[in-house]
Amino acid sequence: GALIGGDLYAALATPYGVRVVMGDVRGHGLTALGTVAAMLGSFREAAHYEPELGGVLRRLERALQRHLRERARAEHPAAGGEADHLAAEEFVTVLLLEVRPDGEVAALNCGHPWPYRLHARPGGAGRVTVETMGETLPPLGMFPLPAELPAAGAAPLPTGDALVLHTDGVEDARDATGRFFPLGPALARAARGAPIVPADVITGVRAALLRHTGGRLADDAALLVVRNDRQRVPTGSGVVHLAGT
Repeated sequence: GALIGGDLYAALATPYGVRVVMGDVRGHGLTALGTVAAMLGSFREAAHYEPELGGVLRRLERALQRHLRERARAEHPAAGGEADHLAAEEFVTVLLLEVRPDGEVAALNCGHPWPYRLHARPGGAGRVTVETMGETLPPLGMFPLPAELPAAGAAPLPTGDALVLHTDGVEDARDATGRFFPLGPALARAARGAPIVPADVITGVRAALLRHTGGRLADDAALLVVRNDRQRVPTGSGVVHLAGT
């Protein structure tokens, strides 16, 4: 069960731009995997049909509630109508991003780490900033979503720049002395020079993370690199999942 984590991620080209979800389900094992499947299934449907990010997030909330109700009733059939309360401690952190065709970026965040932005600098280490966009809502499942869900905007994503989404298992990873993994500096080293190549960023950060932890992760961790690729540059795989042990 410890090898099956609760991280979730997907990126889809939709009529409204590229929509991305990164999330983290509380817990591990098969129960977390079922919640991941419910959330991703809902996102893949909603991303194509909801014109606003708020609509996508509300669909995710409804999918989570429905999944937890069904699971609670299956696990505790004797509870009857009280099954809804048996999953009250379940929650999911979620970050929704939308990169529109003109490069504009919008986001909604429910308790998840904000992404990093990589600005390529030819001949040197890449500049890295944390892309904080507006208010952070509580994780899904803890409280109902507010009536208004306006997506927060950020500076446009220029061609060649990238956003790095991650789960907390990356920055919370510790070395033998208890130091947390320095993700920002690791990203700056991995994004050295131009163009930014997602596969190289992932490879560099993964290697640094494993060195930092002595090759053993206490939690699952995920990284996703999203680059504005209006002009083609080498890509490779831009996603990796690092299962904890």
